[in-house]
Amino acid sequence: MKQRFIVILAIMTMFLGLGLSAFAAEFPTKPISFVIPYPAGGSTDVTGRALANAAKKYLGQPIIVENKSGGGGSVGPSLVIPKPPDGYTIGVITSSPTIAYHMGKLNFHPVDDLTHIMRWAGYLFGLVVQTESKWKTIQEFIQYAKQNPQKVSFGSPGVGTPPHLAMEELASLAGGIQFVHIPYKGGAESNTGLLGGHVDSVSDSSGWGPLVDAGKFRLLVTYGYQRSTRYPQVPTLKEIGYDLVSPGPIGLIGPKGIPKPIVAKLHDAFKRAMDDPDFQAIMKKLDMTPLYLNSEDYEKYVRQDSERIGKLVKKLGLDKK
Repeated sequence: MKQRFIVILAIMTMFLGLGLSAFAAEFPTKPISFVIPYPAGGSTDVTGRALANAAKKYLGQPIIVENKSGGGGSVGPSLVIPKPPDGYTIGVITSSPTIAYHMGKLNFHPVDDLTHIMRWAGYLFGLVVQTESKWKTIQEFIQYAKQNPQKVSFGSPGVGTPPHLAMEELASLAGGIQFVHIPYKGGAESNTGLLGGHVDSVSDSSGWGPLVDAGKFRLLVTYGYQRSTRYPQVPTLKEIGYDLVSPGPIGLIGPKGIPKPIVAKLHDAFKRAMDDPDFQAIMKKLDMTPLYLNSEDYEKYVRQDSERIGKLVKKLGLDKK
């Protein structure tokens, strides 16, 4: 009886596998929804649309972009999670939901409740001061801040954002610097604050670029793995001796449980799309760096990054659980 059951189970598994293979081979047979968790016109939206536009050539179906902003980039993924895991609803995610999760602001897990398809890009984050500032280098800035507790302020796009956490982590690594954090609602507001002398520095993504190019701001350091191609003379934090990289990773996700053959099809199409000249031109224009990771490596990365972020948020007392 037991042997008969095993044979029946093996046959059922075989037919299920054949059915799944056939389903994956036909995928996709209809348009795919692509959820971007930020408003239209921003850097995430513009680059995401360009990537989706290139990927549809390899999938053979339209990719319909839906902007679902809110919650600091968390609303979009929350709308992807309950969809059927069939590959027809996918979306973009940044590190912001992971930070929000560890701050007790999410009702879903940004690692366990999703299928991670591919990491494709990162933002250019950096620290700027006024050109007339006394600090000509990041080393001078750090040294002054160490010698003058609570005398140096920095603006960021808000409490718990990647640029905020990067500065708090730098403060810890540099020996307990006591910065004064001034949270703003976004880059335009923080840049205005720096121009007006209301804050000593700004830690944010490259919305400060035009002001650096115009000679009004000085870029002291960037937070990526490598120097920016736009500002090759500016060092990274890692270069000057701090084990800190904050690339602002952007990835492609779907509901949990998408079959691996379909994940592979989506991954391969979007990976090929990264070579599209129009996509690459837009990435360069917006100072965004290609940061490719395949499905397996991307999931490992987000899991490790979540652990790192969780420890940092707890250390800063930002966890509300």
